[in-house]
Amino acid sequence: MPELKALSREGVARALDKAERYRLLNEPAEAESICLDVLRLEPDNQQALVALLLSLTDQFDHDAPDAVSQAQALLPRLKDDYARAYYAGIVAERRAQPQAGRRAAASPTASCARRCRSTRRRRACGRPATTTRCCASTPACASWSGTRTRRRRRARRTSRRSSSYFSTSCRQPRIRRIGSV
Repeated sequence: MPELKALSREGVARALDKAERYRLLNEPAEAESICLDVLRLEPDNQQALVALLLSLTDQFDHDAPDAVSQAQALLPRLKDDYARAYYAGIVAERRAQPQAGRRAAASPTASCARRCRSTRRRRACGRPATTTRCCASTPACASWSGTRTRRRRRARRTSRRSSSYFSTSCRQPRIRRIGSV
């Protein structure tokens, strides 16, 4: 096996760029390896910590059992409080996505409750909570679904009335010639 080159301090920026490219190419294991090499050289490099954290969260749905605990262990090493809260929200969100996908077919009410809990977690972490209509089995969703349906029907009725009104009542004006009566 060929001998691997050691990373130098001058090559840290290029290595982090490559790690980002590997993440964007859906190769999170390679990005993780590069970030670990950078962190061996510079243990407090915040950019490498963030890239490693994101590459670990990319592996959550690839059956990497230690990825969640490793990502959560990296959070205290971030120096900025806002960044720590932001990335804690990302970890929670990406951890919930594969779970919600596996359990959505089993119980729509349970998945609705999980989404509500994850929305509260995102709000607590400082992330914007995106609301998605989950199912019509809960009273709030059923009420919203009914309201939306009524609004659509009302809009269709008014558009039909207005289009038929204009098509029948608009006539071309008669043109009168000057001098003729």
